[in-house]
Amino acid sequence: MSAIQPFRALRPAAGKAAAIAAPPYDVLNSAEAAALAAGNPDSFLHITKAEIDLPGISDIHASEVYDKARQNLDTFRQKGCLVREEAPAYYIYELIMQGRSQTGLVAVSSVDDYENDLIKKHELTRPEKEQDRINHIKTTGAQTGNVFLAYRDVPAMNELVETIQTRPPMYDFTAADGITHRIWRVDLPEETGAITRLFGEEVPATYIADGHHRAASAAKVRRALGAGHHPHANYFLTTLFPASQLHIMDYNRVVKDLNGLTAESFLRSLYEDFDVERMPYAFSPTQPHEFGMYLGGRWYKLITKEGRFSNDPIGVLDVTILSNLVLDRILGISDQRTDKRIDFVGGIRGLQELEKRVNSGEMAVAFSLHPVSIEQLFDIADSGNIMPPKSTWFEPKLRDGLLTHLIYE
Repeated sequence: MSAIQPFRALRPAAGKAAAIAAPPYDVLNSAEAAALAAGNPDSFLHITKAEIDLPGISDIHASEVYDKARQNLDTFRQKGCLVREEAPAYYIYELIMQGRSQTGLVAVSSVDDYENDLIKKHELTRPEKEQDRINHIKTTGAQTGNVFLAYRDVPAMNELVETIQTRPPMYDFTAADGITHRIWRVDLPEETGAITRLFGEEVPATYIADGHHRAASAAKVRRALGAGHHPHANYFLTTLFPASQLHIMDYNRVVKDLNGLTAESFLRSLYEDFDVERMPYAFSPTQPHEFGMYLGGRWYKLITKEGRFSNDPIGVLDVTILSNLVLDRILGISDQRTDKRIDFVGGIRGLQELEKRVNSGEMAVAFSLHPVSIEQLFDIADSGNIMPPKSTWFEPKLRDGLLTHLIYE
């Protein structure tokens, strides 16, 4: 069963939440982070993307960047922007995007559960991305990045959350992107005890929806520090959502070249496994086993032919079909985690982002995919299988800076 705990969060002082809250560190590059934080000395990006305060630095993973993050965190606390809770608490976090509400529980989850596969994974991680967060956590002493976990609904937990939401929230603001964020603190002993008990008795496993690198990094930091030396490092920052609350978007692909093929020969090579139809508009698949493709300024619909994929939990996924029949067989990309010729574009950026990257000449071809379902994610994780990388994109994103877990204090 799932071991979670309340924790003493580091959080924004009254009136500071909107200014401090920032998108996750890994959805922005350095230039985007600098532009977003410009004119806002309270932006949490000064901590999660500290290179923005080191003009001209060429290596964003240099030790100076992590040292600057620690200095900025100390400064935020000294000037009173961030305050530490006096006692442990849980938090209810509601996000509203385009009229759709999504509510989860912020808690710290057990590293032991992660290592014992009670927190289930569906993706492999990249060593360089893990090392970045390891360095950030060890230097700052803070888990600033939230791991997004899902679990199968527990009716009693849903009812408790609904009751808590009838009270005035601690934070309530709408960010510049139009997403509303509301947070309630839960510190009544009968409620914190009930939450801990419900997860300990009725949630046999949780599932990483987003944040595989953050979770892996937290576990490796605990290992490096040694169990028992820093007890708070035995847990890591998570927000847990019941499955009924979640919305998965498409996670699309762009590829730098056609593996030596001309556009015409590449198109011809697709006919073996797909029905190919020229589209008069940007195409986003409406059902599984369809793909959109943008090539040479034109959109195409690819429909997978019968018998070209297996029906096991992994084989039936569109990300697997595209990987096997196009990326590997034709374009020679066998490992999407490490091959520098491929990149991934979250569905929130829209099809226009795919067009932009191909039209600029940076990429040669783009593919739009149908989203994975939450039940597919659960089934794959339960079976012990691994999805191809970057299979799921969740929106809206949790904001960094609203609740931070300190591991040295």
